[in-house]
This record gives sequence, C-alpha cells and structure tokens, in this order.
Amino acid sequence: MHVIATAGHVDHGKSTLVRALTGMEPDRWAEERRRGMTIDLGFAWTTLGSGEVVAFVDVPGHERFVPNMLAGIGPVPAALVVVAADEGWMPQSAEHLAALNALGVSHGLLVVTRSDLFDPALATAEAQEQIAATSLGAVDAVAVSAVTGAGLDDLRAALDALVARLPAPDRDAPVRLWVDRSFTIRGAGTVVTGTLGAGRLRPNDELELAASGRPVRVRGLQSLGAPVAEAAAVARVAVNLRGIERDEVGRGDALVTPGRFHRTDVVDVRLAGDPVADLPSTLTLHVGSAAVAVRIRPLGVDTARLRLDAALPLRVGDRALLRDPGRHHVAGGVTVLDVSPPPLRRRGAAAARARELSTMDGVPSQSDELRRRGLVRRPELERMGVPAAGTPVAGDWLADPDHWSALRKRLAEEVADYARDHPLETGAPVDALRHALGLPDRALVDALVAPPLTARSGRIAQAGQGSSLPGPVADAVDRVRADLEGDPFRAPEAARLAELGLGPRELAAAVRAGALVRVADGVVLLPGALDEAVAVLSRVSQPFTLSDARQALGTSRRVAVPLLEMLDRSGATRRLPDDRRVVAGEVDG
Repeated sequence: MHVIATAGHVDHGKSTLVRALTGMEPDRWAEERRRGMTIDLGFAWTTLGSGEVVAFVDVPGHERFVPNMLAGIGPVPAALVVVAADEGWMPQSAEHLAALNALGVSHGLLVVTRSDLFDPALATAEAQEQIAATSLGAVDAVAVSAVTGAGLDDLRAALDALVARLPAPDRDAPVRLWVDRSFTIRGAGTVVTGTLGAGRLRPNDELELAASGRPVRVRGLQSLGAPVAEAAAVARVAVNLRGIERDEVGRGDALVTPGRFHRTDVVDVRLAGDPVADLPSTLTLHVGSAAVAVRIRPLGVDTARLRLDAALPLRVGDRALLRDPGRHHVAGGVTVLDVSPPPLRRRGAAAARARELSTMDGVPSQSDELRRRGLVRRPELERMGVPAAGTPVAGDWLADPDHWSALRKRLAEEVADYARDHPLETGAPVDALRHALGLPDRALVDALVAPPLTARSGRIAQAGQGSSLPGPVADAVDRVRADLEGDPFRAPEAARLAELGLGPRELAAAVRAGALVRVADGVVLLPGALDEAVAVLSRVSQPFTLSDARQALGTSRRVAVPLLEMLDRSGATRRLPDDRRVVAGEVDG
C-alpha cells in the first residue's frame, strides 16, 4: 500500500476528486458534505492499474483547520497538490505547500481540477512554478474534471508512476504510529488510526503510549476496512487496543515499540525558513500528528534549542515544522539534530553548542554521537534513532576510541597520585576513581584497568604497590618481630603499638603487606603464627579448654580467645558442645 495526502485550498474540488478516483466518500461528517468544506481528515483508497493500492488522506483546505491538515500530512511520504483551474493558485495553497516543504516531502503530483470549467493551462503553469521552488521540485501535472471524468485515467497512470518512485519503507524498523483518530466500537473497545510509516504491526504486539509510557497490547488490526494478520509500512491502519479507555489516547499521541524511542521535551534543531533571530519566543511545533507549543532559544545562525510543553517520542533526523498560529504562517522546517542535548549552564556554553551544532547534519551516526558524548549506552543510542554496532567496552556501554584511550591514561595518573598521597594503602578505591574520572558506572573503571595497573578487592593499584612498607612502618614492624622472638603469642599491648607508631592505618598497611597477621582489633602476630599455634595445641591432651590453650601458648586471654576463634573458622580446630576443642584430625579424649 502507498499513502498520499491530498493538499490544496479547494476543499470541494479535493473531496470530489477523491470520490471520483475511489468511489468512496472522504468527508466523514454530514456538516462537511452540507457545507462542501473538509473540516477534519478524510480517508479513501483505490487500486491502480498496476495493482498497487493507494490510500488517500484528504486534509482540510480552509485556514481555520490548518492544524487538522498538518496532522494528516505529517506522517505521509507523498502528496497530491490540488488546484482548481477556475481559481488558480490561492494563499491557502501557499501555506499547504510551505508545510509540505518544511516537512521535506519530496514526492508529489499536481492535479488541476475543474478543467471542464476553465482552461487549466494558466493554473498549471503558476502552480508548477510555485512547487518547483520547494522540496517537491519539478512535478508532473494532470488536468482533470471529476464531473465529466476527463483526465482521470491519466491521473491513475500518473499515480502509478508516482508510487513507483517512492522509496521502499523500512519494515524492520521500530513502530511509531502517530494517532490521528481515536474512537470506541461497541464490543471491541478503543480503536486508533494512523499512517504506519515504518515497521510492522501484528495482533498481540506490545506497544507503549508515548505520552504516558503506559504499555498497551494490540487486540486486532484493520487496514482499508478489513481485518489483517499483519500490517506492514507504508499503510493506513486501525488498531484495536486492549484495556484502554477512549479518553486515554487521542490525536497527537503515538503508539511506539517499547524502549526504542527517546521521549524528550528538549531538542536541538536546524531550521530552514524564517531567520532564527527573527522568530518569536513561542511557536507551535507540528510533528507526526502532534502539535505542541515550544519555546525557542536561538543558538546559531540556523540552529536553536526548542523546549516543548509536552514530551514527544523524537529521534535524530526527524522532520517537523514550526508554525505561528496567530499569523497563519509556517515559520519553517525543522530537522532534529539532538534529542538529548547537554545543559547550557556555564558562560560560553551556548556559543560552544552553536559551533558544535553547525557541524551536525541530522543524519544518525554512531561514530559522531560517540565522538560528541564519549560514552553512551547502546539502548540509549538506539532510542535516539542511531544504529548501534560494535563491541561494548563494559556492559552495554559503547565508547569513542580516542576518549577511551584518554580515560585509560587519566586512570593511570589518578592511581599514581593516590599512591603518592596514601602510601599506606594498597591502591585507589574504584568509587573514588569513578568520581575523579566523571564516569557514570564503576564497571567502566574496572574495564579501563590494563598493565601495569591491577585490580583487587575494590581497589586499583600500580604493579607492586603495597608489597613494601614505608621506612618508619617497616622499622616498627621489625621491632614487633623482635618483641615476639621468644614469645610468639604474646601480642604487643596497645601502649606498645602506640609507642612504636603503629596506629590503625599503619597496622592495616602491615597486614595488607603480609608483614603481620591481624587476630582481632589491636591484636597482631607474626606471619606463621597460626600454623605454629596449631602445632603447639596438637601436643596438648585432647580435647582442651581455653585455659589449657592459653597456658600452652604462653599468652593472655586477650590473645587466646580471638586466636582460637580464628582457628575454628579456618577449620584447624573444632569446638565441642561443652566449649572444649580438639585440633582437627585429633581423636577426642
């Protein structure tokens, strides 16, 4: 299927033309037919001679209903510009054409109606001249009379040629169905309609309402008035939604594939049309079927930041238009450059951002996004509309190669600085390094570690760091070793440790370096003391009491209690129900 919008000033002529082509009535409301004026969007379809099916979105022509018109042309890839031979080019035709140009619609056809009433040559020449200056460029023209039928066969042939030129849609893309109608059918529930520009839909698909993030499920699908098992882009579709009320969804909302769109209320854009500096501070942004008020902050000659009154599911490269409803004026087209722009808080940030935006073209590029951001999660890139590839550096994080190399160099510098400032520690804590490098995830710090750096127990150190002690600490440990020479289990008292300058930090460093063994807070022995204690206790009559152990080891209760508990935990000794112990492997006495 192909979907084409019928635009132009002549409401009655457009509706009559669509009716003559399709045999269907595009004006859905009795008021429209009574007044001969299209008020809201109309829909009809036909099969061309080639067998291709074309669906028409008939948009209002009157200036009072331009928002409705924009909701209809927003998601449509091609347009019929309809002009009446007896009226020629009209101001409202110019606004419709300006909207198509702003949205970048590049495929179209000129149809001059009422050719039975007036020679179409003048209207055709004038309209083609106007259209040629827009994104539509040079278009074919067909003169018709819906009353006599003259030219309708030529129009069908021209439509066949037009649809043959349309680019193939991406049917594997995520779904973003802009809603242009919502209503209730008794026995079925809420139904929404829209133009499916990319992707495909099936019953039971899970989607999200973009406005609220609420999950919804497709109950059923129709296309061109008939149930279908699958709707693939490009297509007009009616989607029956399960478990949602009619007032929870409406025009301007969108059904989207979960997790694949960035819902944003701040975007940086490039504008084509009125000079950015001349724009009023507030305009209306039209994208898809949505229309939201935006505040404009000029940044560069043709770039600006838009702050939306309501968040929308936008992606890099999206086309939209800005309109001044008070002046009935299309201010220009918008190309979305960034859907997650950085804050502008520092002096000079706006000017720097303008320079950066001047290099951006709105074409999604992973390498460009990584270069600008340094680090990005793969799902975040995909939500921006940027295809993601390559191997993540950690988890789902993708990194710009130059930025990653610079981070690795900075990590080594930070570790070296930490070692200089904290000589008693065996390395820098990972969280401290994460903050120093401004990284959002500690897994990134771990991933940066490479020789000569090593990671252990939540710290990162230079190779060999912590294996030797500062001179004063090493001297103090030597004096502890001398004290324990003849009494290996008579641990130094707190006063002796303080006299030697071995406070908690120095003791911790000595334990990490393997120079001492911590038995309890403030209780340290020499390496090998545990094995020696087991050897001594194995010569004691089994089982033995705490008092037996204390006497055999020649130490105090202050040392014996935590030492035996440590041996219990290691499995070297086993504690019995009566609080006596045996050395593992010894027979109970």
